[in-house]
Amino acid sequence: MQRIAFLLELKNDDPSVRAEYAARHDAIWPEMSALLSEAGMHNYSIFRCGTQLFAYCEVDDWEATLRHLNGSEVNARWQAHMADMLDTPIDPATGSFFILEEMFHHQ
Repeated sequence: MQRIAFLLELKNDDPSVRAEYAARHDAIWPEMSALLSEAGMHNYSIFRCGTQLFAYCEVDDWEATLRHLNGSEVNARWQAHMADMLDTPIDPATGSFFILEEMFHHQ
């Protein structure tokens, strides 16, 4: 199992944007939730501090998970649905999020 962490950024720290971001995730589309599971994502969480979002998930194979998600029309619609409130930095070397280096893990 791989533990994956990455950062996202809300475009601004307006309380209405924070509330809308939370509301969209509270009402995640059933097909998007199913896709995350089908793609092999487990224990997926997003935490917020100001405008910074810290995302964490567990997967068996991150590259396979990305291929599954990136090949999905549902994911494309979800990303478009969220694009108005997110800045998503993409690593040009991988075409994906900048993955954070794990520095410590206690089990």
